[in-house]
Amino acid sequence: MTRYIISLINGDGIGPDIASSGKNLLEKISDTSQIKFDITDVDAGDNALIKHNKALPEFSFDSIKKSDVCLKAPVGEHAADVILVLRRYFKLYANVRPAKSYPNIKSLHPSVDLVIIRENTEDVYLGWEFPIGEDAVIGIRLTTAEASKKIAEYAFEEALRRDNKKNVVCVHKSNVMRIGDGMFSKISKDTSRKYPRIEFSESYVDACAMNLIRNPEKFDVILTTNLFGDILSDEAAQVVGGLGLAPAGNIGKNFAIFEPVHGAAFDIANKNIANPSSMFLSIKMMLEWLAEQNKNNERNNLIDLGKKIEDTLISLLEENIKTIDIGGNMHTEEFTKTFVSRLIV
Repeated sequence: MTRYIISLINGDGIGPDIASSGKNLLEKISDTSQIKFDITDVDAGDNALIKHNKALPEFSFDSIKKSDVCLKAPVGEHAADVILVLRRYFKLYANVRPAKSYPNIKSLHPSVDLVIIRENTEDVYLGWEFPIGEDAVIGIRLTTAEASKKIAEYAFEEALRRDNKKNVVCVHKSNVMRIGDGMFSKISKDTSRKYPRIEFSESYVDACAMNLIRNPEKFDVILTTNLFGDILSDEAAQVVGGLGLAPAGNIGKNFAIFEPVHGAAFDIANKNIANPSSMFLSIKMMLEWLAEQNKNNERNNLIDLGKKIEDTLISLLEENIKTIDIGGNMHTEEFTKTFVSRLIV
């Protein structure tokens, strides 16, 4: 029996509310199954900056380094000082963003099941911006062959893992950014030849954005760069009903951070109305990642637990048991208690 150390960033705004929901779920699993968790609460974000004069204090960083995996609630205005630092330190090169239709959720299409695999360490998000005089700025966009190859391979491996349509579309803008995106396109195409079972295609990002609205059910795995992936993944989440049901993973070779993709939503903080579903689905992703890291007898148990989490959410939604933001009447604590009580582990 393995005990997993989970570092839990409580975040800002609605962060502590949904972090508490996630903690309740993890404690239920730890108390009633063979999978055990030691949960370490971590200060990071706006509140940490006020209390400790740093958005990611050294003691918080140390706690995360000592954990097996990190679960992160939304952070406020200083999110970049937290998540970008962690992505770079742990080399979390893959940002994984599923978008899936669920029952009784108002959405543009009822049968979407796709995932966006976004390069997570380069592009304009490095923050390389330089003023030119008083009224102009140069921003540098980095694209390397190494990072492009790693994310392409991850996307094709993800397509093999998924029991879906088995296709990968590489999204870029090589007709304008001919060198950088041209290289990204070529490396993705070269990588596709190693995966003959996977159908490969390419799309310019503007066409992809249009087709995510028009025909999202045709997508399986979208492979793209950092900025384009950030934009397209939020669009995909809205197509299936909104960010309240959108989890994400920041994944590297030996470490990962899982988090809801929505913001800290300060306007509804401390009102007990935040939707914890994205946190529950992030925990599902976390369990699946732990299963991939542990090729032992616990692997199937971890995968099964992840499936039970999603099945529990689906069963509640089928009964129209949901939070206020998606058309229900339940508050955060009530929905969490109902969810946790329904989960049979």
